[in-house]
Amino acid sequence: MLLRDKILQHMRRADYVPTRRNELAEALKLNKKEENDLDKEIDTLLRKGYIARIKKNRLCIPQDANLVSGTIIFRQSGSAIVVRDPHLGRKDESPVTISAEDTWVAMHRDRVLVRLMDAPSRRRSSQAKSGGKQEKKETYGRVIRILERARTKITGTLQKAKLFYYVIPDDPRLVHDIIVPDPEKTSLKPTPRVGDKVVATLIEWKQRHVNPEGDLVEVLGRTHEPSAELKAIFRKFDLDLEFPKELEKEVAALPDSVGKKDLKGRLDLRQMATFTIDPDDSKDFDDALSIEKVSQGTYRVGIHIADVAAYVSPGTALDVEARRRGNSTYLIGTVVPMLPHKLSNGLCSLKEDEDRLTKSVLITLSKSKIQHVEFANSVIRSRKRLTYRQAYTLLKENDLEKVRKLPLPPGHQTGSTGRSLKSLSEEELKSLQSSIRSLWDLASSLRQKRMRGGSLDLDMPEVKIFVDEKGFADRIELIEYDESHQLIEEYMLLANEAIAKILKYHAVPAIYRVHDKPEEDKLNEFREYLAANGIRVGDLTNKKEVTKALQKIKEHPQGYTHRIQFLRSLKQAKYQAEPKGHYGLAKRNYTHFTSPIRRYADFVVHRIFENFLSRHQKRKPLHQTRKYTQADLEGIAEHLSITEQNSTEAEREHNKVKQLEFFERELRKKEKTRFKAAVTDIKNHGMFVELVASQTFGLVHISTMSDDHYLINGDGTVLTGKRTKKKFEIGQTVEVVTERVDRFKRQIDFRLAEMQKG
Repeated sequence: MLLRDKILQHMRRADYVPTRRNELAEALKLNKKEENDLDKEIDTLLRKGYIARIKKNRLCIPQDANLVSGTIIFRQSGSAIVVRDPHLGRKDESPVTISAEDTWVAMHRDRVLVRLMDAPSRRRSSQAKSGGKQEKKETYGRVIRILERARTKITGTLQKAKLFYYVIPDDPRLVHDIIVPDPEKTSLKPTPRVGDKVVATLIEWKQRHVNPEGDLVEVLGRTHEPSAELKAIFRKFDLDLEFPKELEKEVAALPDSVGKKDLKGRLDLRQMATFTIDPDDSKDFDDALSIEKVSQGTYRVGIHIADVAAYVSPGTALDVEARRRGNSTYLIGTVVPMLPHKLSNGLCSLKEDEDRLTKSVLITLSKSKIQHVEFANSVIRSRKRLTYRQAYTLLKENDLEKVRKLPLPPGHQTGSTGRSLKSLSEEELKSLQSSIRSLWDLASSLRQKRMRGGSLDLDMPEVKIFVDEKGFADRIELIEYDESHQLIEEYMLLANEAIAKILKYHAVPAIYRVHDKPEEDKLNEFREYLAANGIRVGDLTNKKEVTKALQKIKEHPQGYTHRIQFLRSLKQAKYQAEPKGHYGLAKRNYTHFTSPIRRYADFVVHRIFENFLSRHQKRKPLHQTRKYTQADLEGIAEHLSITEQNSTEAEREHNKVKQLEFFERELRKKEKTRFKAAVTDIKNHGMFVELVASQTFGLVHISTMSDDHYLINGDGTVLTGKRTKKKFEIGQTVEVVTERVDRFKRQIDFRLAEMQKG
């Protein structure tokens, strides 16, 4: 038994009394090695929240002392919630509410230890005034210990008070300014100036009534300049465009192209008509498709995935760095890749007219019925690099001349590889169109079957922000998730599921993509939220009712807002070393296999699958692999779930920064742009709106509605002018212009276009 398990098993005994470390060592009757490892193991268990230290340095299971460990999430008001650590295994996983005065010296996303308590006195008083009624049961707590700081480096803007300097954190949920020394006394070059974007290292903070202190360690540029804001994202989320120098030799040793020796043992599919479909600005192409007619109504679809593992051996500097990064991070105007450019945009990318090593899933199917599945190491040569827009046009347009004249994506030079369809002969273009249409016929049947089986339709338009040559946000576009996107999605899902099924069937340890069922309380809260917005739905613990609810939401004017709210009701998908199923996709077995250029999880699954294939085909692996233990996979899965979340937060933050930048530039225009917007909520101080074209949220403050005195109705759904009787209600469409942008609070205010300042 592992030492960790011995400690936990002992502490969970009914007769266990909290003891000190030295007493624990005696009680466990440890051998010499375990005695040497005990302190390290206890420190790890304390940091991860499996055990807790109470008075007189005694140790116990947190629940036994009415304690909870978890991640603290702050609101801008200063109050917070603590999301319990998932390893606690409690049925009651509801967050713990923390009032502002009970947060101690915690900062946003720190892991903390919380003592559970009754409702704070102010909350109890308000409940008493309302007859003691509570809208919902809440658990309250007080932070008593910081287990682990989320970050020790804070990015922000340097400012000066009368007697001292301070840094305003970029994140408005870090509610305390950081006191720093006089920048003139630092050794930094250039010397930091007021208004600069800087990085401060946090010094230990022990007293809540005193602001935290820090040291200035880096100057990033002037606050709100694109380059400085981007560097701040890099520092905050530990992202790096540059790769370690030790990788240079390994990268230099890689070939520039696929050689003859690389083809040994591979199925040669270069004569097969394969093609890629990706966004306009993609440079790394993980996947390609092909289709062959077997008989009337029956086809053999090839899903070909870049074989990255053929070039990156386990334990190399390339492998170690890819694992550390976990995945690529897609920021606006730039990508922080998981793999160096020579691999991600070169040797592994399935470029047009170049031989590439792949792993292929070959599926014979008719409509939605799968007849046969094969797996192979292969080599392909993509015939055409298509954008989603080109694929969509080929699906919908019968006039091939119109297809040929389809313009190139904005910002790309004419003649760029794979962009134009003009070079294809009529026969080639017809063949390509026939392939795409046949693939969609099959994919649409697969999609319908998936939805009937309980898969959730969560497809939403993508808001894409484009930048100009100086890096400033230039325009915002809404990209619809149309049939061309759905076509690719269905085949990627099909391949991922096929790999997961065969690995599970043969009991091969692997990493799986898991999405747990949502909590009943969360679904009930969402049901109440919909009811408050005039949408009546059934019992959402029934999957069929969830599907019906999503259809109603899709047809609603505020569909995007409601879908975002629904996503918040769901648990986050994550990586695990067990196939526990995927709630959102309604799949019992699911893994990630189709994006090894940008996800390390897929990379690991490729290696595992290569070992599996070689055993069953009774041959040596085509490239160096590694045998992963269950413990290895559990550690990798946990790490990759963390890096994925980190990248997601970085992408969201950069998107918000650029959104604010775009609307701040709107303020400077003489002729302000009029935006269509939907009213999403009504409050005493104004109405919240969502811009239709960019799905940007903001407030139209009551003070800007200058043509009348507006009053809110009893149920909070309508603002009515006292004199004119003009009404503004939830769901109504209005036109607005930008009124105010607060870059520090991350807020945008709008004004009704009809009430613009004269």
